[in-house]
Amino acid sequence: MADYTLDDRELALEAALTGAAEGLRHFAALAGLPRELKQDGSVVTAADRAVEDRIREVLSAARPGDTILGEEHGETAGEGGRRWIIDPIDGTHLFVEGDDRWLVLIALEEKGEVTVGVAALPAQGRIFWAVRGGGAREAEFHDGRITGEQKIAVAGGGAPDLAISRLGVVPDWDRADVAALIEATAERPWSLHPGLLVARGDLDVAVQTSGKIWDFAATSLIVTEAGGDYRGLDGRTTPGPGASLYSRSAELGDAALAVLR
Repeated sequence: MADYTLDDRELALEAALTGAAEGLRHFAALAGLPRELKQDGSVVTAADRAVEDRIREVLSAARPGDTILGEEHGETAGEGGRRWIIDPIDGTHLFVEGDDRWLVLIALEEKGEVTVGVAALPAQGRIFWAVRGGGAREAEFHDGRITGEQKIAVAGGGAPDLAISRLGVVPDWDRADVAALIEATAERPWSLHPGLLVARGDLDVAVQTSGKIWDFAATSLIVTEAGGDYRGLDGRTTPGPGASLYSRSAELGDAALAVLR
C-alpha cells in the first residue's frame, strides 16, 4: 500500500538512507565485489544495482504512480508528470578504490523542474538536501538517523575576482577541456563533491567535467537553494548531459564560462 504520510522531502531522505545502508554493506566487502565496464568505459558493480533496487523499492511503495529514472535500470513509466531521478552510486570509481567520497543521489522532478534533491555521502555519514523554495541543508547520519541539521549557504559578500576564486574540479582526470579555468583560478583539493562545497561556502566555483541528468539533478538544486548558480557549460540552466558549472553567484559563473569559451 502506498504511504502518503511521508511528504516528498521525507520520502527522498528515507530512500537515500536506505540506499546508503545498502551501499555501505557492499563498501565493507570490496575485496569480493565483481566489477564490470559499461559500453562507455565506466565502472559498474553489483553494489550500484543493489542500491538502486533498494531505492526503487522505497519510492515505488510510497508513490506507485510516479516515474522512476535510474542510472542502472533505466526508466519505468508513470503518470502525472512526476519523475524520481536516481544515481545509486555517484563516483563508482571512488567506491571501488575504497575512497569515502562516493555519493547516493536522489531528486524529484515535477513537470520538468527539480523540486527535491538529496545527496548522501554514506562513508562519511553526511547528507545534504534541498526543497525548491525552502533552502538547502546539511546534517550527519548514523544508523538511519539524521542529526545536527543546519541550513547552508554559499560564501557571502561580493563575488571574488576569478584569479582568487577557490575552484574544485571533479573527477580528478578528464580535465583538458577546463584547463584554462584551472589556470585562471586557485584550485583546491576536495573532501566531498565540489558542488556541495560551493553550496556550503567552502569553494567559490566547481566544475564537473561530464555526466548525465542523474549526476546533476540533486546537486543543482542544493547549490541553487543555497544561493548559488548552476548551469551547463553549454549555457543550459537545468540538469542534463554534459559538463556542468556550480558557482557562488551568476556573476562568477559568467566569468568562469567566459574563460572556458
